[in-house]
Amino acid sequence: MTVREILENAKKGMDKCIDDLQRSLGAIRTGRASVGILDNVQASYYGTPTPLNQMASLSTPDSSTIVIQPWDTSTISAIEKAILTSDLGLNPTNDGKVVRLPIPPLTGERRKQLAKSVGQIGEQHRVAARQVRQEANNALKTALKDKQLSEDEEKDALKKVQDQTNACIEKIDGLLKKKETEILEI
Repeated sequence: MTVREILENAKKGMDKCIDDLQRSLGAIRTGRASVGILDNVQASYYGTPTPLNQMASLSTPDSSTIVIQPWDTSTISAIEKAILTSDLGLNPTNDGKVVRLPIPPLTGERRKQLAKSVGQIGEQHRVAARQVRQEANNALKTALKDKQLSEDEEKDALKKVQDQTNACIEKIDGLLKKKETEILEI
């Protein structure tokens, strides 16, 4: 493997860490209605666990309500059950055609719990970025051992991998700070 390929693979791996972090953070409630909090909720659709966005239209008519309009109204009870069994702590109501999901304001304690979980998610993604760095460094050391590159080339490539890692962790920290601010904002 060439130095270029190793660096490209490291960049792709770190980009995946950022993308996954953004998805994970999108699923965390901030006190405002967001259809993103339903991304991990799956309802039984004729016996198959199906994400809500694949079986209904999701919208936020105001900042404190999510409206779920299923394409097949016979699935309303399955949607309600899926929301109740999720760890969102929300109570859905329905009128036979749509499911309304009122988003209550977050308590101070719940805000702190969510901020703590954001920190844990962030740490998992920092570790993943460092793991990508470690794999790239190992590939570079193997290339040096196999005499595919000189020591100077290896040194330059290790520095580039470290720079990529620093940029990735900086981006992770920025996303976490933004999400924590959203959560703690009243």
